[in-house]
Amino acid sequence: MAYTNIDDPSAHFQTALYTGNATDGKTVTNDGNSDLQPDYVWTKCRSGASHHTNVDSSRGVRKQIYPNLSYFEETVGGVSGFLTDGFTLGNNGTANSNGATYVAWQWKANGGTTASNTDGSINSTVQANQDAGFSIVTWAGTGVYNKTVGHGLGATPAVVIVKNRTTGDTSYDDWWMFHHKTSNPVNRVLALNENAAEVGSTVFWSVLPSSTIFGIGGSTNAPRYTNGASQNYVAYCFAEKQGYSKFGSYVGNGSLDGSFVYTGFKPAFLLVKIITASGYDWRLVDSTRNTFNLTDKLLMPNNTSAEFDGSTHASNMGFDFVSNGFKLRTTYYGMNGSTETFIYMAFAENPFVTSTGIPATAR
Repeated sequence: MAYTNIDDPSAHFQTALYTGNATDGKTVTNDGNSDLQPDYVWTKCRSGASHHTNVDSSRGVRKQIYPNLSYFEETVGGVSGFLTDGFTLGNNGTANSNGATYVAWQWKANGGTTASNTDGSINSTVQANQDAGFSIVTWAGTGVYNKTVGHGLGATPAVVIVKNRTTGDTSYDDWWMFHHKTSNPVNRVLALNENAAEVGSTVFWSVLPSSTIFGIGGSTNAPRYTNGASQNYVAYCFAEKQGYSKFGSYVGNGSLDGSFVYTGFKPAFLLVKIITASGYDWRLVDSTRNTFNLTDKLLMPNNTSAEFDGSTHASNMGFDFVSNGFKLRTTYYGMNGSTETFIYMAFAENPFVTSTGIPATAR
């Protein structure tokens, strides 16, 4: 069996950098080895404080939701079109302010083609890329607890991120993340838009995910978190694929000579969160903004802050990306606190070894 079935991760995930011009129709073109028509685009201004934005081809162009906010979906500028190798932008200031610099992380699903899915007890609309373990799922909430939704991956998701599209600005409407490496996955949740530790609760997930479904509305007391009546939801679902994606955990050691975390590939994207202590932001780095180590250009999905150079911090906030994983190079508690547990999401720049036996090179 081949080590990986994805020799070129850029066919499924890419990061693009661009400068805004506040003009409707601005084009952003990818430069990876493969052309990539994205279905999920996450943008963030690097040069100033601004909201993160998410647009996907299942919900439709210009329909923005904001990972750092519990706010509802709104139709504004944002991504205005999905191209065969990139996307176009409207003149909205959160994604295309004149002269501001931006990053866009992009995932491929199914070219905008969705299908009805009846695997769960609630019917869903699914757009899936089974090869890369990614799907976009939408459904209408019923207000009933202990329900399930089909995800279309054909494999068990390790991460499911759920957002209410209809209402916002309440504790119900955060970005709820299931991660299979929390301390008790079916009874734990993380909020992408908060700096809190994992929270123990039965209200979010009714059952553990399977190869066909994930659970929602886990409690009779508060199904609204993931299945509120008359509420519309979107979920981004991710299954691990060897040599392309890994959704794991590590324990910090508090040292500049930090732990090495094996992923099986040279990372292109890394999102990290401490789950055993509150008050620490999510941290997001990639190999496009940092083309060599130390990988330390940090963005925080739970707030609007501009890009931060981690090497200027007294704790030297950063990572080394290597051919088969990443290594902690910081004493900062929120990234490498001694004995604390952290979860991560990582996607590949190159697999450690391709299907034809070609090894990845170090940075």
